[in-house]
Amino acid sequence: MLELLAAFGESAKLLCELASTHDNLGLERQAVPYYVRSLELGLGAPDRAEALLGLGSTYRALGEYEQAENVLRAAAAEYTEHRELRVFLAMALHNLGKHAEAMELLLKEIADHSSHIGVQSYQKAIAFYADRLDKVWD
Repeated sequence: MLELLAAFGESAKLLCELASTHDNLGLERQAVPYYVRSLELGLGAPDRAEALLGLGSTYRALGEYEQAENVLRAAAAEYTEHRELRVFLAMALHNLGKHAEAMELLLKEIADHSSHIGVQSYQKAIAFYADRLDKVWD
């Protein structure tokens, strides 16, 4: 990494691109320092949201589930319009055994954003049950 940093300087955007390239090549572990450094350098929008997603997803793929949750939860709170962050957060939550929270996130995304006619016809029910999956009615 140091050789590339020396060659290309401290460009947050370039480091983010290097991280993404490493990810796409299946070199997840090598991607992490590039993501981290690009964010430390103050990577701006819209690249910041993508870098946070990439970093969180990469941590998850590496089995670093707590770090993935922390990054993705903070990113989802910071970028509420980037709904894909919640989907990746749900994956990390699943890996951590937080299945109810993961399902709630996914069901809310489906209820709120699916354009499928069948899903839309049950939108209210899906949204209602999202945080009540374990409730039993008499």
